[in-house]
Amino acid sequence: QVQLVESGGGLVQPGGSLRLSCVASGKLFSFLAMAWYRQAPGNQRELVAEISSGGSTSYADLVKGRFTISRDNAMKMVSLQMNRLKPEDTAVYYCYGGFGLSSYWGQGTQVSVSS
Repeated sequence: QVQLVESGGGLVQPGGSLRLSCVASGKLFSFLAMAWYRQAPGNQRELVAEISSGGSTSYADLVKGRFTISRDNAMKMVSLQMNRLKPEDTAVYYCYGGFGLSSYWGQGTQVSVSS
């Protein structure tokens, strides 16, 4: 069983930066594909960035060049560095881990971008 716990959300002004972290429990982390999703009020949950167990990354077009996903298998942690934040980045951000048919979600952390 894997539990994911996010941290690092908060309120930031447009143009600012935040770093989200997600720590996993259990022994499967290095095998998991990890990702960050977000969901704004009234919207569907959308994929923001993902990183494979081997470290390959991909990003949604809306965040490409501004966000960076990384992982530290020794720390069982995946991070999302978010730069040049925009009001439209405001959402609850969820950490996701997947392996085979199993998927795991964190509880979410709120990111609000506003002046």
